[in-house]
Amino acid sequence: MRVEDDDGVLRITFDRPAVLNAFSTETAEELAEAVASASPDDHHAVVLTGEGDAFSAGGDIQAMAERDEGPSEAYDRVTETFGRVVEEMLECRVPTVAKVNGDAVGAGLAVAALADFAYATEDATFSCAFVRVGLIPDTGGTFLLPQLVGLRTAKQLAFTGEFFPAERAAAIDLINEAVPAEELDERVAETVDRLSRRPTRTIGLAKRAIHENLGRNWSAALDYENHVQVQAYTSEAHEEGVSAFLEGRDPEFD
Repeated sequence: MRVEDDDGVLRITFDRPAVLNAFSTETAEELAEAVASASPDDHHAVVLTGEGDAFSAGGDIQAMAERDEGPSEAYDRVTETFGRVVEEMLECRVPTVAKVNGDAVGAGLAVAALADFAYATEDATFSCAFVRVGLIPDTGGTFLLPQLVGLRTAKQLAFTGEFFPAERAAAIDLINEAVPAEELDERVAETVDRLSRRPTRTIGLAKRAIHENLGRNWSAALDYENHVQVQAYTSEAHEEGVSAFLEGRDPEFD
């Protein structure tokens, strides 16, 4: 995996092209660490992509075949690797963008789903392929997919492991948009540029409130929203946004 700081953008590239960027235990650990390193003090976006022709083929099947562990060991491994990826992606205070440059399968699909934005090439293929190797969706798939694509569609994807094109992924809201391959870099750059002109800390507060409120009833969700909004009201970003509006200029967020 390559991790690069690029003028306020933390770029994470899955770099195992020989195995279509399949996730090993080490890859998952590295991904969690990389996302955890993103800070609103230094970054306004995190961009995730794959080297070569695939975004990620999901879990490393060869490693699965060689694994010899009991239930307790398996629980610890999954919790400390793919489970931590979910935690870091959902709690990251910097907005994340998946640049899906090719196929996204299994955990690869799940990582794209975890990102705040996801754009894919029109020729990319997706599959929630866990069932094909006798597994249930992990990396947050069982709770996140129904939120994104709806209950029936989530069951269809999880139970069949069917492969489907990027255009359908966009139609079911798994990704934001499918674009021609030659336009992917530009589309992601546009989003990153837009994010650079917004207050990153405020985005982090909005993200936290949205994620925290997914499982709450409306009354508790509204109360939590109000608490987080108070933090936003007392921020420098809010003061600058109001001043800029009253002065008829573009805000200059830190």
